Parts: sequence; structure tokens; C-alpha cells
Amino acid sequence: MVYYGQTSCEQDTERYLDVVKYVFSSYKKEVPLVINTMGWVKGEGLLLLIDIIRLLSPSHIVQMDVYDWKAMAPLTPEYVHLTPGLYTKSKQQAKCKQMGTSGAENWKSSEGEGDASAPEYKLLYVHPEFPRAGVAGEARVHSGILRDMSILGYLGQLQSPDIGAVLPLHSLVPYQVPFSAVALRVIHTDVAPTNIMYALNASWVGLCRIPDEIRCQTDGPVLLTQTPVCDCLGFGIVRGVEMEKKLYHVLTPVPPENLRLVNCLLLGNIVIPNCVLVGQQGVEGEIPYVTSDYNYSILGSGKLKKKKHFKRREYAFECDY
Repeated sequence: MVYYGQTSCEQDTERYLDVVKYVFSSYKKEVPLVINTMGWVKGEGLLLLIDIIRLLSPSHIVQMDVYDWKAMAPLTPEYVHLTPGLYTKSKQQAKCKQMGTSGAENWKSSEGEGDASAPEYKLLYVHPEFPRAGVAGEARVHSGILRDMSILGYLGQLQSPDIGAVLPLHSLVPYQVPFSAVALRVIHTDVAPTNIMYALNASWVGLCRIPDEIRCQTDGPVLLTQTPVCDCLGFGIVRGVEMEKKLYHVLTPVPPENLRLVNCLLLGNIVIPNCVLVGQQGVEGEIPYVTSDYNYSILGSGKLKKKKHFKRREYAFECDY
């Protein structure tokens, strides 16, 4: 597992492909492998899908038709072979490159190589008949709700099975992690080193393992200059940063034997569900990490814009945290 750190790969497709390659490299081919691709199949999303097909060489592709907009072309082996991807070339592009550099004498050899590398798989084209299948725009709304429920379910592992009442997160004892024991990296944006603790505090992080040894001349923090593609062993919440003792306080259900392998915290654009922060129990005065007095003139703090073509729906579910 790799922590990509964003809900969409649109901003960094190159790293997304690197992650796919890294994960696929561990496949031992002893059992069948099912690959669930994204629903982004327009524009660069389709080109990226073609790259992935070329990269992973599947034996079968199941393509589902869509509803209420012009269907994408069937992903036949011929179509994939002749269509350029986002990073890979099509058969014609490879020919033209050979023609431009080596002349007409290499035309046949390059054509032969192109035919030899043509993908070989069986396309299963499915037209779903259940109501509202493939309606554009709804997947994004539903995925956000499901993502919050997945995070809440993951945090539910922190609860003791012997206790009847569910404890709020601030009542649980966190792990103390020295600054010098783990490296830090913010995936989705550039953060000044002086502001890294503000970004990390009260954030959802991937608990990762990088192959390099953590070397720090001081007592931390250790900052990475590039985002690594590495193993992710689980997730956690940095519920506090103790600057005096130089400790991170981390809540996570990952077992201690796995935590010993963690030497990197990756902070992405995955937010903790609001109910975790708003629903803190037994707090007098202002709720920690929550404010109503906020200056929207600060750079980067603008309100989220709503897409007008999305119908507003009210979703509510109880949260015990």
C-alpha cells in the first residue's frame, strides 16, 4: 500500500503512475489480480487509463457504458494500440519518430515492433441497466461521504471492545514519537519549514516506511525535500505537537510491531471528518482546533465554491467521536 495523499490524481499524474508501478511490482502472479481503475475517463483521464493498460498488460478489460452523455470509445486492443496516452506513444507516433530519425529503411522494422507490442486482452463491454448507472457528477458527492465513513470506521479500531461507552479521541492515550525518529513530508503543496508544525498538527497522516535511514544532526524535525514512493503501514492523527520535549502525539490503531517500522509521516490533502473535531465532549470554552472567528482575507483561505449543476442533498449520519 502507498499513501498517495489526494482524492484525485489530476494534479500529479506522473507520481500516480509511479505509485501504480511500485504497487504492481509486488504482484507475484500466483493468484488472479483485479484492478479497479478510476472513474476519470475524460480528457487526460482517458489518456492516463491508456497508459495504465499498456503498463499493466491485463488479460481482460471490463468496460461499463455510461449514462446521459456521449459514451467513450470501446477500449479494444486496436484502439489502445493506436491511441497515444498521456506518457506513452501510439503505434503511429513510434513510426513517425523512426521515420524522422532513420529514414524510410526503418519503416518495416518499426512497424514489426509495433505489431509485436500490441496489447492482447479480451474486452467485455457491459451496459448496466440499473437506475441512474453512470450519472455524471454523483460519484464525487457519494465518494466524499464514503471516505468520511471509512475514516470513522478506521478510527473505530481505537475503541476498546470491553468498554460500553465510546470514548472521544481526546480521551485516548496517544503514542509519543520523537522528532528525530520520523521524517516529514507534505504531499499536496509546498509548506515553509517554519510552518510545517502548523500544517501537521491535528492532521490525518500516512504512517510510512522509507528505505533510507533517518539521519538528523539536531533533535528534529526531519524534513524530506521530495515525496517518496514507499510502503504505507497505516494511518493516524497527529493530535498534538509538544515543542518543548520535541514529541509528536499520534493516535493510530496500527499495532506496535508495525509501528516500529514507521520512519516517515506523509501529510496529504485528506481531511479528518468535521464531526471528529466539532463533536469533542467535555470541553469547556472553545473547542480545540475549531474556530468561528476566521479572517477570509488571508491568502488561500477562501470559501469553497459550489458547482451549480450539482443538486444539493442533505446527508446526515451520527458520529460518536
